[in-house]
Amino acid sequence: MFAIIGIIFSLFCTFLGFYLHGGSFGVFIEAWTEFVVIIGAGIGIFVGSNGIGGTKLAIGAFIQMLKPTPYTKPAYLDLLVMLYKFFTLSRTEGVLALESHIEDPHKSPILSSNPAFLHNHHAIDFFCDTMKVVVTGGVQPHDLADMMEKDLDAAHAEENLSPDALQGIGDALPAVGIVACVLGVIITMGHIGGEASEIGKAIGSALVGTLLGVMVAYLVVTPIVKAMQAQVRAAGQYMNCIRNAIECGVRGDPPMTAVEMARRNIEPGVRPSFSEMTTAIKERGKK
Repeated sequence: MFAIIGIIFSLFCTFLGFYLHGGSFGVFIEAWTEFVVIIGAGIGIFVGSNGIGGTKLAIGAFIQMLKPTPYTKPAYLDLLVMLYKFFTLSRTEGVLALESHIEDPHKSPILSSNPAFLHNHHAIDFFCDTMKVVVTGGVQPHDLADMMEKDLDAAHAEENLSPDALQGIGDALPAVGIVACVLGVIITMGHIGGEASEIGKAIGSALVGTLLGVMVAYLVVTPIVKAMQAQVRAAGQYMNCIRNAIECGVRGDPPMTAVEMARRNIEPGVRPSFSEMTTAIKERGKK
């Protein structure tokens, strides 16, 4: 959401400076065909480069970017408490006691106590699928760690498809602006010998194409790409938090050690303190 606020503010200041310098917004109305070239070519390049599947992914990522981040300190506290309860059950009753929880996590009293986790399909699939492998047995800890790393790498690569695709169109838009400008200059050449005012308007309209290409690329697309990349990093950190806890739990470390290792993986800005984590575990870990 802050990316959109920043885009609106930057565009407002840009056009305000143009107006205060004596510019007329009428030139943009007269050059509406430049908008057709920039927007149409941009959409065409994006869809042609990424296909329908990539376009749908990008739209979904953009919509997700508009929502508040789910990776907050309270969300991490809920995750750490959930992991503690889960590995405590494994330690006291054995790994077979986990089977009913991972087969239907929505009915699990432990996993369903964390709604944010249940709404994160990547996290719940990763956690449950990994723990199913643990329950079936026969997998060494180092093999499990390698398996989880490959899973997270694949998920990370998929999540980066949308920002990478948008970055590609952002890189192309200045060139599209030049194309629009050249088309405008070609039209201007047809006015040579006419009124100087008409030639000036034609040149102004042509230059609007270059302006739009550069402005959309750097004032609109770039902030969106950066916001999406930040979202991907936050999601990756959440998944790594789960991975670290699983690695410790499978090694046989105490549940508190497992969740502490997971806590240390969290970015300091949203990381619960050790005392906050232990207090939450004391209050909710036995429920």
